[in-house]
Amino acid sequence: MPDGKKLRQDTLFVTSLEKGMLVLEAFSEDRSELGLSDIVKVTGLEKSAAQRYANTLHELGYLEKNAETRRFKPSVKYLEMAYSYLWSDYLAQLAMPRLIDLSRQTAQTINMAEPIGTDIIYVVRMPNHRTNFGASAVGRRVPALVASSGRVILSRKPETVIRECVRDWPITQYTPKTTTDREAILDNILMAREKGYCLTQKQVLPDEINIAAAICSIEGTPIGAIHCSLPSIRWTTERAEAEIAPLVVEAAQSIVPSR
Repeated sequence: MPDGKKLRQDTLFVTSLEKGMLVLEAFSEDRSELGLSDIVKVTGLEKSAAQRYANTLHELGYLEKNAETRRFKPSVKYLEMAYSYLWSDYLAQLAMPRLIDLSRQTAQTINMAEPIGTDIIYVVRMPNHRTNFGASAVGRRVPALVASSGRVILSRKPETVIRECVRDWPITQYTPKTTTDREAILDNILMAREKGYCLTQKQVLPDEINIAAAICSIEGTPIGAIHCSLPSIRWTTERAEAEIAPLVVEAAQSIVPSR
């Protein structure tokens, strides 16, 4: 999260724009439709301010408004921003051919994620016939400490940084098997540091094994990760490590951004 005090000291910072963005950011996978009172609760804005910003975004085409319920939801215009981002994301463009190859090699779901604060966000998703909608939508954010991609990105950072992040970053329990023990998470990250890939099981979805490998810049800085999702009903962790891990690591290592 940005430092609010520092931002307020920035003479170029536009507070009213920040408040408008708060309204846009209020919507998520579990808050797809919001009434005015919901927007007030999520954003912390005064009711009159929330009403003005929501109405402005509606008039601009970014929010749809149900005439009967008076509830708002994101409009299809949101996708224009995502489209613009993907065209500007050099890493996604560079990685796409290798992701397609990996998808064909494994016949499994392949994702590419990038770090965003204490989370990772999926910027490319290549589902297979078993993938549900939630696991195929671009733009989903997951806490880095929960996701295999987040953990493997962290594994390429200095150990002091790893330990600080494991101590302080948030954890969300998605399944009964999601690990909330921070020492166990640290062990998994340090193991990924040794192996060059991270293996997790049933952390975000209840029936998945995930194998992730970091994408690094020429300087060795982790800037993203590839992960392959496998159905745990058909795969064991031993088979996943033997057959899938080498392919994921090879794909990740073949993506070396030059800028």
